[in-house]
Order: sequence, then structure tokens, then C-alpha cells
Amino acid sequence: MDYVSALVPPVVMAAFFIGLIVTIVKSQGGDKKAKEDAAVDAALARAEAAQQGGVRHEAGA
Repeated sequence: MDYVSALVPPVVMAAFFIGLIVTIVKSQGGDKKAKEDAAVDAALARAEAAQQGGVRHEAGA
């Protein structure tokens, strides 16, 4: 019975890992993808505008 107690933790961790991967894959895309992409695009645009604005300000100073 020692082999059973030796195999249980890896099997439980493997099952948890597989569940995690399945959850991550299922959460990609779908109806929320466009909203997430728009949020990322807006954040990148703000960061780029702030960076360009900062460069212009430094150049003007």
C-alpha cells in the first residue's frame, strides 16, 4: 500500500494542473475577447500618448 500513498500526490497535482490548463484555454477568446482587446488597445494608446507627450515636453524645454 506504500505505492498508493506515493502515487496519490502526483496524480492529484496532475489533475489540478490539467484543470487549470483547461480553464485557461476555455477563458481565451469568446464574447469577452473583443472587450479585452479594446481595453488593452486603449491602455497601449494612453501609454504611447503619454510617452510622446513627455518626449515633446522634454524637447521643448
